[in-house]
Amino acid sequence: MTTTSEATWAYDECERITHEQARNFSYGIRLLPADKRRALSAVYAMARRIDDIGDGPLPGAEKLAGLEVVSTSLRRLDEATGDAVLVALRDACRRFPIPLAAFDELVAGCRADVSVHRYATFEELVGYCRCVAGSVGRISLAIYEPPALDRCWDLADALGIALQLTNILRDLREDRLVDRVYLPAEDLERFGCTLDVDASGRLADPPDRFAALVRFEAARAEEWYQAGLRLLPLLDRRSAACTATMAGIYHRLLRRIEADPEQVRGQRLSLPGRSKLAVAARALVAGSA
Repeated sequence: MTTTSEATWAYDECERITHEQARNFSYGIRLLPADKRRALSAVYAMARRIDDIGDGPLPGAEKLAGLEVVSTSLRRLDEATGDAVLVALRDACRRFPIPLAAFDELVAGCRADVSVHRYATFEELVGYCRCVAGSVGRISLAIYEPPALDRCWDLADALGIALQLTNILRDLREDRLVDRVYLPAEDLERFGCTLDVDASGRLADPPDRFAALVRFEAARAEEWYQAGLRLLPLLDRRSAACTATMAGIYHRLLRRIEADPEQVRGQRLSLPGRSKLAVAARALVAGSA
């Protein structure tokens, strides 16, 4: 049994991790009531732990071993002591019907990052996005506890895919520098692009072809947003505001990328803090992204 002081310490650490390492996520999560905010911070801290292993500098075999350690710790959550993330997640699971199996999907996605550096088709890419982002959306739903839960699963999944596709477009250069190309090979061939980098570390495809490719993928992401944002009316006001903020930040980022694809050729694009605050304020008032 987790004591009150132990749970407070654990949640405080998870909220610190969320605030410091997930600024986009934290803008939305702070709009939730305290119990849901703290539970979701525990979920994020665990997701971050998994993601950091998959994206870290360790050799592939060590990454896989690290992911297996995390999987084992999740299966033995009741035995957790001394690890703030596990202790907080255990307490959150006692308060909310969190589907821990969804973390297995996230782990599977990170395992794919170790061994799969290319995707042949968009359908394959969507499967990956479901693992690494849709899974977190489904866990979040368990904390929101909407009355029409059965109607929400597919919508949360769609919104997660939209956010991950936006991440992929934002990080084209960063991923390519570590030999990862998420955009489907069939699309690269269609637009005559390679996503190779030049001597300065910038993506080298001709501007017209690169812009056409990026806008094509952005249009696909937009379709997933339009599907996923239908989730908002099914949530309570605070949960809708949280979701709308996170989705709204990424949605606005997608629109900037689509308007000027050259922005992601040599850098990782982000929104200024004032824009994120504006999205959060709008979401809290209107519950829309």
